[in-house]
Amino acid sequence: MAASLCGHDAYGVTTTAQALRGTKVLVSAYLVLCVLTLAAIVVFRNDSAIVNDAVWTRAIIVTLSAVLTFAFTSRAAKGSRKGYLRLRIVSAVMVVAIAVIIALPGLFPMWMRIEQGVCGLLLLAVVVVVNGRRVRATFSH
Repeated sequence: MAASLCGHDAYGVTTTAQALRGTKVLVSAYLVLCVLTLAAIVVFRNDSAIVNDAVWTRAIIVTLSAVLTFAFTSRAAKGSRKGYLRLRIVSAVMVVAIAVIIALPGLFPMWMRIEQGVCGLLLLAVVVVVNGRRVRATFSH
């Protein structure tokens, strides 16, 4: 694992941790939302109008991706270029996957489409930040 980058860049960033501070907040919110959603699914598991097999499958996949995204963010904040690359890839792929889920008619209940929309907005913000000049400049050294 690479150490945090030192020195100031053109944006006044001194470390990768500093550059990714906002990203860590966004990814943490994404992870918390996914875990809370999975907990709600467990609570309402006997109500087939709220929870079906597709909801279970999607919630488990999204929660696992949130755990991975959090791990990649943590590694990137410590200066890992591989962690940064993985964060960029996973966050972009998940935004596309979430857009497909929201667009599919009838497979998921409205509450899950809304929850996935919130997840998608959080991850879209992550994609914008991690692909922005400030963060890319931090990892270009």
